Amino acid sequence: MASQKAKQDQPFADIFDEDEAEKAFLLSKPTCIIVLGKPGSGKKTLARKIAQIWKCIFIEALDIIQTNIDEKTEYGLKCQELLFKGQSISEELVTKMILKKIESPEVAHFGYVLSGFPSASEEYMTVSQQIEKIKNLELKQDLLINIKCSDYDLCQRISGQRQHPDSGQVYQRNQWDPDVIEKQKRKKDQHEEENEEEEDEEEDEEQGIEEEAAEDPLMKADFFHQLVQRPEDFLESAEERVEKYKDIMLPPLEDLMAEQDCQYLIELDGNQPPDDLLVVSELGISDELFRALSSYKRIAPRCRWRRSRWGKACPVALKEGDIVMGNPDLAVSFLGKMYILSSPEALKTFMLNPRPYLLPPMPLPPCKVLVFGPPSSGRTTVCNLIADKYKGKV
Repeated sequence: MASQKAKQDQPFADIFDEDEAEKAFLLSKPTCIIVLGKPGSGKKTLARKIAQIWKCIFIEALDIIQTNIDEKTEYGLKCQELLFKGQSISEELVTKMILKKIESPEVAHFGYVLSGFPSASEEYMTVSQQIEKIKNLELKQDLLINIKCSDYDLCQRISGQRQHPDSGQVYQRNQWDPDVIEKQKRKKDQHEEENEEEEDEEEDEEQGIEEEAAEDPLMKADFFHQLVQRPEDFLESAEERVEKYKDIMLPPLEDLMAEQDCQYLIELDGNQPPDDLLVVSELGISDELFRALSSYKRIAPRCRWRRSRWGKACPVALKEGDIVMGNPDLAVSFLGKMYILSSPEALKTFMLNPRPYLLPPMPLPPCKVLVFGPPSSGRTTVCNLIADKYKGKV
């Protein structure tokens, strides 16, 4: 009955009104995802791929540290100072950087994909306290992705990792072990023999693969001898890390997953390749989240971008009370409309989070009205009435 009454009160309300739809999107919460799993299960790899595809902000401890150092922020300078002294970066400092990034304007617009938090280290906060921090975030997670993998398979994978000392790149066993590579090559040859009918089409592809193999350092014999095993990748260390995770982190994380709505909890098989995991995680996202995540795409295939209601005026300057015409070279598109910014600083600010500059109360560019007519026709009266109605000046 209440809904019927509401419809009668506004019989001509358009639920598909463009301005209302745009306002609803600007007020909506961005999609936020947390990726969980045992150490070495591929959380970081999957989280990075999801963030790249869905245009979210990837948040992970090492990336946050590197970003702060590159941007020479207050936290970054502290990290650099500690590293120059040969000291490790404290867990407290890392946690503060992660939480500050989550509260940044950029994340408030794009959302985040969080990996590696909570962490097993309880130097600064216990795991329960870290989870409580997650629960109290203003931008709460919409989706939890849990990567599951048996202890044996995980320890074998970790102990099979090797690092190149010069580049720091880490390689899995199937990338550096000649025996495993040979087995993969045999399987590939068998598969090609089964598809002899498509031989002509595959000749060009094989030539391309051979050229890539010639350039790939992994195909060079001396490259294998340069790889080293890190102490944390020893089998004993891997087993210790997994047991620590199960003792300290697993119980509170299971409670967190139990509280999560089951349709927004996705559990993946960690033995699958990262690309397969990515496909499965995409299929597990509900229609509602899919619509939210796909909002960065163009409204329709044949939809043209249009100018915003502020025309050439810079929305960032308007928010500050100034009327500044934008520079066409600093134009951006958002929700099917074009916004023209007045300076590189305004462009950077707007791209981090455009919502504060588009939501009401937002000043409109001044409207100039000319009233003319014969003598004694009431021009002055009309001018005064218009000025009083729209807060203008005669």
